[in-house]
Amino acid sequence: MNQIPLLTTLVFLPLIGALLLILLTGRVRIARIIALSIGLAETILACSAWFCQSTYSISTTAPNGFFLFEDIPWIEQLGIRYTLGMDGISLLLVILTAVVTVVSMLVSWRSINERVALHYILLLAMQSGIMGVFLSLDLFLFYLFWELMLIPMFFLIGIWGHGRNVYSAVKFFIFTMFGSLLMLLAIIGVYLIHGMQSGSYSFGLAELTGTHFSTATGLWLYAAFLLAFAIKFPLLPLHTWLPDAHTDAPTAGSVILAGLLLKTGAYGLIRFGYPLFPEAARIMTPFVIFLAVAGIIYASWIAFAQKDMKRLIAYSSIGHMGFVALGIAVWTPVALSGAVLQMVNHGLTTTALFALVGMLDERAHTRQIEDYGGLWDKVPIFSAFFVLFAMASAGLPGLNNFVGEFLILAGSFKAVPLATAFAFVGVILPLVYTVRLIQEVIFQEERRELPMPDLTSRELSVLAFLALCDIYIGLHPAPLLEILKTPVALLTGGAP
Repeated sequence: MNQIPLLTTLVFLPLIGALLLILLTGRVRIARIIALSIGLAETILACSAWFCQSTYSISTTAPNGFFLFEDIPWIEQLGIRYTLGMDGISLLLVILTAVVTVVSMLVSWRSINERVALHYILLLAMQSGIMGVFLSLDLFLFYLFWELMLIPMFFLIGIWGHGRNVYSAVKFFIFTMFGSLLMLLAIIGVYLIHGMQSGSYSFGLAELTGTHFSTATGLWLYAAFLLAFAIKFPLLPLHTWLPDAHTDAPTAGSVILAGLLLKTGAYGLIRFGYPLFPEAARIMTPFVIFLAVAGIIYASWIAFAQKDMKRLIAYSSIGHMGFVALGIAVWTPVALSGAVLQMVNHGLTTTALFALVGMLDERAHTRQIEDYGGLWDKVPIFSAFFVLFAMASAGLPGLNNFVGEFLILAGSFKAVPLATAFAFVGVILPLVYTVRLIQEVIFQEERRELPMPDLTSRELSVLAFLALCDIYIGLHPAPLLEILKTPVALLTGGAP
């Protein structure tokens, strides 16, 4: 284990903060300050892993490509170990998790006035679960964190949501729990088969990689993993829970749902699905590509019909995650690098869009596109950010989403040119409905007299930071791609 257990700290610091807030249930201001302090400390720790990679010692037992690694026995009788690891892929997603969690706290700073401490307890508990998902290298440990992150989101939607919030919370829970239970059965199956073949029972990813499965067995086990991860993406036709959950969730819930939870499915497929079942993944690649491309086109088309801004952004998220699924399915270095980068890009851009819609909803108490218009004259600073992030989501060159989509399409074209050509339609359609959204909300003549003060200093700070991230990645993605180079090469079978 490293001298400083940074990975353990990243996983459990938010949970410790959540336990501390339990003692402050009735002290709203102090609860907010402590939660934000924990979130900022977590962000500093996550960024330190980027800036100080060379200062950490690498254990000789660490899997190749992991520059941070912590491994200690846990339940030795069952072959369960407490194993955490960080490579370039998990590093980017850990930093994204820390940043998006802080944003979710800030956007709910004034909008959540009931059960405030509980709200932040759930945000911190969910952050702990998501960190564990991105860092676990033991399948049993991964599954525990996978389940941990679901429960807080269920309560966030059910308690602070609006509209049909209970229906949406239950629908979210049923979909994700069904996939999780199938994955648990598959994990047990892999564990038993490996044990029978090797005589050593283990849940460790490094030990289980390379386990031989018959074609039929491998397909069934991979299908269970794929289903659990596809629900999280979500891939067509498993997407129906997402628009409802987004529409009825509070702003912080929508931010974390789009910015982080969708990424856990993509990460699980990259880290566990393809390495454990390479033959089954190769056989099912055409099927996954078909679902990815169908989802890109379908979600973009349905987004045209949406009148609720949150619902429109939710369908755009399905389309963008379809690009991620395409890049993963093709499994070439360029496409996979683009997929991971697009996960980060989508997390930043969609987080900003949901935050913007939440700010509008706080002021005018409506999210209907037809209720707005003329915002450029009334709230110019807000409008400028709205245009920037909307165009970033549409893939405007010079902004971050363009880089990820370009790499995915470039990396996919040689392998699946026809599917890539169809996926290109998913680049054009978002531009059309995004321009329509900007026109009707920002530049159209004012339809209703709505109370609309411009951004506060807190809101401006959040959006300015996210805007700088979008612009920096759009203009200079090289540092992110460089840190992805080694893990992507190792996963795809090339030289690091």
